[in-house]
Amino acid sequence: MTTHVLILCTHNSARSVLSEGMLNHWAQKLGKDVKAHSAGSAPSGRINPFALEALQNAGVDTTGYRSKSWDEFVGEKAPEMRIVITVCDSAASEQCPYWPGSPVKVHWGYADPSDAPGGDEGKRLAFELTRQAIGYRMLQLLQLPLETMSHEDLQQALQTIAKR
Repeated sequence: MTTHVLILCTHNSARSVLSEGMLNHWAQKLGKDVKAHSAGSAPSGRINPFALEALQNAGVDTTGYRSKSWDEFVGEKAPEMRIVITVCDSAASEQCPYWPGSPVKVHWGYADPSDAPGGDEGKRLAFELTRQAIGYRMLQLLQLPLETMSHEDLQQALQTIAKR
């Protein structure tokens, strides 16, 4: 059965998109039955072009990517999430909707690469470094025996990854 992972950031334009891209990329490469989704509480309606560039430069197919609301993932037709990860501090502090199935929730914070100094080159570097950091954690997530882990064991493992 597919493990669905929802990654949240307020605007769903940078960090959550990088996370969705990297988790799906690595899951496919490793043959893992994991599907990442990303959303925001107040989606910007556009994906930061530096996020798309960083993913594309890493060989990630970004076809069909869009900024979307977390409301898309609470309806009857939405996949049931096993894991919900917040990647920005503002999303972590927001009151999230009720997620059917009581998924494991964890916060993996990253600085906003959109705020990096140094003009476009500074932002490109910040987005690439953020993509690499996110990719490392996603690889660790994919090494877990997700199919057999209890809710409590998964929670502990994801919190351990957050500290690395």
